[in-house]
Amino acid sequence: MQPIVPKLTLVGAGPGDPELITVKGLKVIQQAKVILYDALSNNELLEHAPANCLKRFVGKRAGMHVYSQDEINRMIVKYALTFGSVVRLKGGDSFVFGRGQEEMAFAQQFGIETEIVPGISSAVAVPGINKIPVTARNVSEGFWVITGNTQNGNLARDLEFAIQANTTVVILMGMSKVAEIAAAYAAQGKGSTPVAIIQNGTLPNQKIGVGTVNDLAHIAASHELRNPAIIIVGEVVRFHEAFQAIQEKLAAELKMAV
Repeated sequence: MQPIVPKLTLVGAGPGDPELITVKGLKVIQQAKVILYDALSNNELLEHAPANCLKRFVGKRAGMHVYSQDEINRMIVKYALTFGSVVRLKGGDSFVFGRGQEEMAFAQQFGIETEIVPGISSAVAVPGINKIPVTARNVSEGFWVITGNTQNGNLARDLEFAIQANTTVVILMGMSKVAEIAAAYAAQGKGSTPVAIIQNGTLPNQKIGVGTVNDLAHIAASHELRNPAIIIVGEVVRFHEAFQAIQEKLAAELKMAV
């Protein structure tokens, strides 16, 4: 019998479309002894695992936690010491609000080797696949990625500084805070900033709503948008064809009124 060599590999599964996982991530899945996977990682990726691979769902999504983070940490260690190669499969990238660093540090306390396979973050991929660039020359010279759900359940304080930066802001896990987000922009006189909400980005059942930050709550309600979704705020949203259509409609209505 070969000796067991405990190892944890954090694999970013990408934004949703199973074809958007990296080649390296796919190879790691194909060699896994155990896979602990999240709600936001596409289950189709599990089909690439060996037939004898143990697959455990440890769902973590806003408002849905099958296991606490402490329980997941302990499972990682238990399975690594028992079976060897453990893959922690996370939606997006493990280090973008994925608590990957916490899981890595916990495993290392037990002498378990760790490896990181980066994933494509929804913060960039979802706008991109919808032809919304997070940066564009003479439009946005950078972008902020913030969470709408901090450890204490509040909207990230960084939003205030992000608004002041006058650049693209991508908000993850922010659907329960749409009213607060709109109020924050309005407070700085930027309620007319273009915005897009994209649910299930990169998947066949993707839904999108566009408009301005002032109407953020209405956009979410009228299009029945909910988690998992991202919110993109900034002038770059003007590049989306749906926003252009709205602008053309408003211009036509204004012309008729005159």
